Amino acid sequence: METGITGTTGAIGPSGGGPARSGAPGDEPVWRGLPPGLLKLRRLLLVLWLLPPTIALGVLLALFAGPAWAAFALLPLAVLAWGWTMLGRNWRSWRYAERADDLLISRGVLWREETIVPYGRMQLVEVTSGPLERKFGLASLQLHTAAAASDATIPGLSPAEAERLRDRLTELGEARSAGL
Repeated sequence: METGITGTTGAIGPSGGGPARSGAPGDEPVWRGLPPGLLKLRRLLLVLWLLPPTIALGVLLALFAGPAWAAFALLPLAVLAWGWTMLGRNWRSWRYAERADDLLISRGVLWREETIVPYGRMQLVEVTSGPLERKFGLASLQLHTAAAASDATIPGLSPAEAERLRDRLTELGEARSAGL
């Protein structure tokens, strides 16, 4: 039984406040972006993963192969600069929108992917937050449906927004599954 639809989408609409309202069939959903704390966390992790090995490689090459070879330690710094930019692009690509009957999640830079999760098909909505996420004031919302392939996640929400969304989605899911 299919519980969600995943596919490619065109350009996404502007990031906006509050949930999308149902209206005429041609109405565009109001997209909400992720908070900047997620980007800060991901960039911090990038630096923590690449900077110490880069320094160690540079010192080892300088000691054992000479200063000219130590310049090769700058290659991971180029990866760090590229990753810094790509993380920003990826962060900007994540959006979600609440509609009358379903939740839309859009993400991706090169390959855009839009997931549509009908409220009536949701079985479990959970909010998780690891130690680093808590330090940065973030939480992730995970939606579980009957089909494992269509489970959806919205990372990096503020805890208050994640809880609000969890409560609203649970309420709407119960109402839709009861046929109200």
